Amino acid sequence: MSKPPLPEAAVAMLQKPNPAVITTLRNGGQPVSAATWYLWEDGRILVNMDESRRRLEHVRNDPRVSLTVLDEAGWYTHVSIIGHVAELRPDEGLADIDRLSKHYTGNAYPRRERARVSALIEIDRWHGWGAQKDNNQVG
Repeated sequence: MSKPPLPEAAVAMLQKPNPAVITTLRNGGQPVSAATWYLWEDGRILVNMDESRRRLEHVRNDPRVSLTVLDEAGWYTHVSIIGHVAELRPDEGLADIDRLSKHYTGNAYPRRERARVSALIEIDRWHGWGAQKDNNQVG
């Protein structure tokens, strides 16, 4: 796995509304994955969770996460991020989930009745495959 910064081509891919899966760690260390929306923000990744989600409990207990983003044009090309949640913040006015929803659907987030929390992920290492393969990374 390579260390940041990511090459321009990988950043360009991460700036698109591609499908993604985030993995968090349960209290006992068992990984659990879920599909998620994400946004690339100046070298970090923004994700957002309903305040009642177990995933939020997981990152509060252990901030280590991974995120795999699949190129919508072909899943063989993907970028996997290994990182940690560096910041958790309330999503005031649902501004972050609205930005995510508009990025993926073109519309504001429709469910307004529950509070949400945003997480900013800092990248520790990354791995690319397919068109994003980093030929300098080990095996």
